[in-house]
Amino acid sequence: MGCLTLNASFEPLTILTARRAVRLVLDCKAEILETDDARWFRSERRSIPYPIVIRLVRFVRVPRQFRRQVTNTFLFARDGYCCQYCGRHRSLLKGRQFLTRDHILPISRGGGNTWDNVVTSCSPCNNRKGDSMPSEVGMKLLCTPRAPNHVQLVWAVRRVTPVQVKYIRMFYGEDALRALTGGNDGIAELLRQSSNQA
Repeated sequence: MGCLTLNASFEPLTILTARRAVRLVLDCKAEILETDDARWFRSERRSIPYPIVIRLVRFVRVPRQFRRQVTNTFLFARDGYCCQYCGRHRSLLKGRQFLTRDHILPISRGGGNTWDNVVTSCSPCNNRKGDSMPSEVGMKLLCTPRAPNHVQLVWAVRRVTPVQVKYIRMFYGEDALRALTGGNDGIAELLRQSSNQA
């Protein structure tokens, strides 16, 4: 389990290892907000509870233009791990079927590797479409692809605890977090748990 790191403004920044978080605390660069009291870091002179949320003491400037290249990890997370042609979730694929990246306008026909031109596709649908446009082979997209927002890019593929979700919700709000639940059952469940605890 990693440690959620917040900016001085409480903006969620990233997940660090607990060891790195403890180092920031020991260097007086961060303060601990939430801990796992069942686990501790101990030395000869000091004991520190296992941090699960820390906040930086000084504000770190984060560039507003946050663009991430298209990778399968983020593409599949954006599309909820579902084929955008037949709608099957990766858990429903059988045998040698798997999720792939499909270019709506194929690269051979001038298409680019951009967020608005790529979708998640199961291997049977991708093979069926081949080097054609979806309409040419009687296929239709379930939704229009878009570049994911900053919250989706940073948090869609991360593992977070209910306590950490509370801080992400506090900064970004309910609507931004809801964008993460489209296919991320783990975060959806954490949202329900943290709502019940609030």
